[in-house]
Amino acid sequence: MEQLSTTDRNLVNRARRLERFLTQPFFTTEQFSGMKGKQVSLKDSLDGCERILADEFKDLPESAFYMIGSIDEAQKKGNTGEKKDSKAAEANLKQSVKAGK
Repeated sequence: MEQLSTTDRNLVNRARRLERFLTQPFFTTEQFSGMKGKQVSLKDSLDGCERILADEFKDLPESAFYMIGSIDEAQKKGNTGEKKDSKAAEANLKQSVKAGK
């Protein structure tokens, strides 16, 4: 990352936040992730994508975007210290995938 220009680093950071945001907790993955699925409208999903790409959340850690519903949850998660929970859920998901569940 250090080798990239500032513009490219910002682009990579936006892409990584967007990738995490698109890992919304689906009802079909509850057994793998241990997290309850959430219903998110297409409008809310697209709004979240646009806001991430507009760099509205550049001060939030990537982990705030992982396994959330609407984008407003990212701000709450980033501000309330729920970062540990999202990392635990991510680790749980990785273990499930490795175990072939």
